[in-house]
Amino acid sequence: MKKIPVSDITPSTKKTVETYDLYAKREHIYVKFYKGIFKNFRIVSGAMMLVLFYGSPWLQWNGQQAILFDLPNRQFHIFSATFWPQDFMLLSLMLIILAFVLFVVTVFAGRLWCGYACPQFVWTWLFIWAERITEGDRNQRMRQDKKPLTKALLFRKCAKHTIWFVLALTTGLAFVGYFTPIRELTPSFLAIQLGPWEFWWIGFIAVATYGNAGWLREQVCIYMCPYARFQSVMFDPDTLIISYDEKRGENRGKRSRKIDTKAEGLGDCIDCMHCVNVCPTGIDIRDGLQVECVACGACVDACDDIMSRVGYEKGLIKYTTEVNLEGGKTKILRPKLIAYLVVVTLLILYFSYVIFERVPIEVDVHRDRGQLFVEISESIIENIYTVKIANKSNTDLEYLISVSGIEGILVVNRPTAAVAAGQIIDFPIQVRANTSNISKSKTVIYINVQAITAAEINSEVESRFISPTF
Repeated sequence: MKKIPVSDITPSTKKTVETYDLYAKREHIYVKFYKGIFKNFRIVSGAMMLVLFYGSPWLQWNGQQAILFDLPNRQFHIFSATFWPQDFMLLSLMLIILAFVLFVVTVFAGRLWCGYACPQFVWTWLFIWAERITEGDRNQRMRQDKKPLTKALLFRKCAKHTIWFVLALTTGLAFVGYFTPIRELTPSFLAIQLGPWEFWWIGFIAVATYGNAGWLREQVCIYMCPYARFQSVMFDPDTLIISYDEKRGENRGKRSRKIDTKAEGLGDCIDCMHCVNVCPTGIDIRDGLQVECVACGACVDACDDIMSRVGYEKGLIKYTTEVNLEGGKTKILRPKLIAYLVVVTLLILYFSYVIFERVPIEVDVHRDRGQLFVEISESIIENIYTVKIANKSNTDLEYLISVSGIEGILVVNRPTAAVAAGQIIDFPIQVRANTSNISKSKTVIYINVQAITAAEINSEVESRFISPTF
């Protein structure tokens, strides 16, 4: 009888612990130079972002900086409008609108914001450009980094970091210029006569820009930005994404132009790796849509260039949709997108209404609590109020204060108050009424404050008139 071997399944007495490294060491990404239509789009959009960021603080409007967030005086000037802390809800509403606009763009066209307008990537491409003009293109940089440091290479690296430093420092200066008048800030900066807070924030923004755009780069998008994490929730099969046409491209492989690719079972992808070498996040789009993809179109431009050179049709990698790849027809308008568009439209209309109907005056009334009323005579009662007037316009105004609600009620002292632009004053008024006109049902009064030279600037506040009987 044949013996059947028996395996020893006795547990080992040695304690073994399996360990896994959950953190993969970062590999430096060397981005290859390329040309293409989507790169040109990105250059234009990036240039617009940079011009707006660096140029906006220098704009003047009515003799003052057009966009200035004056934190010490708690005033935010945006061209002719001045916003106060009381207008914080307007800022919240604007941020909500921008968030929904981003949702609309994401549902319709994926991560176009990341690839073409995100400040992180605009500055990253700017720093990559500085790297290329000082140290050379991808292959040259890779060879240099493997060799010992020479004087020539040290000079190149110093030149690169000098450009990075200047870009980072001017970014910090422009950012602080939105909070401190830049026409005063720049001479003080050049003369090294900055205040402690200006010095701190310019340095902080400069270090953050230098680190994020120069060193971290794609790490910010992959690990720090929350947008990459929740974008998949908004994607659907009709969302525009960058995709590799696997049916057309596989089997991939290098080949001679003389061979019959169909007979050899080869697809159009020649496995040149150009799509990987130009990717700023270092992914291979041929592996499918990935969270690291920022939809910048670099792989599309690189692949189209190669396809043109080898005589193949462009579009092996392209902006498309999942439905289109499977042979279906993309639906542009679908329930999710329509819902976002409706919400955005309603919010924009409401925000526009609030802005256009906004009156640049804030009025608050406080009655004197130390003395509820004063009996001037047997028939005349006086109440004292403090009217707080905030002139939220950019011009000095004189306001007329009047009272209504009780027949014959009036302001007996000086009824006009002058308030400088952007100032708040406490203006005391004495209000008198005849006791014969006061009843239990008539104690509510209305204090109206109206600009004398601008009738549309007025505000009315409700209060109560106190008398011995009521």
